Amino acid sequence: MSRIGRKPIPVPAGVTVGIQPELVTVNGPKGELSERIHRDMTVAQEGEELLVTRPTDRGEHRALHGLTRSLVANMVEGVTEGFSKTLEIQGVGYRAVMKGKDLELALGYSHPVPVPAPDGIEFEVPQPTRVIVKGISKQLVGETAAYIRKQRPPEPYKGKGIRYEGEYVARKVGKRA
Repeated sequence: MSRIGRKPIPVPAGVTVGIQPELVTVNGPKGELSERIHRDMTVAQEGEELLVTRPTDRGEHRALHGLTRSLVANMVEGVTEGFSKTLEIQGVGYRAVMKGKDLELALGYSHPVPVPAPDGIEFEVPQPTRVIVKGISKQLVGETAAYIRKQRPPEPYKGKGIRYEGEYVARKVGKRA
């Protein structure tokens, strides 16, 4: 049984935390993030640590406690280090190209697929078959990477498509004559 909710969150130097009822704001070298928290949860700063507490040991409060602690910890990590996801593109002629701040994908369709960069997200294309999605919000980085992957998910017969770095795609045997 995990006790993640009870772990204090270390606050690195250069990070400021604003705590209001139902709102936590974290400001750091990479930017600022705000998150609404449940009205029953309390976040308090004690020295160089943040502590999340719950009013009772009911199941609902225990679940919200761990959720709140994880959200605040991800905010602190996001404004200090940031988050990134790497996508691999596999397939003959499949590639990615930067067009200004946006991404353009050639995925075997009759047209290129444009992917606009949302606010707070930046793309990197070190190779035509690799895309790195970077940002300070873990949720927004994950959603953007999932949107890119959805444009051409990996198929099980030839393995063509867009996949996360290190993702295993179960291959199927094709029909036999």
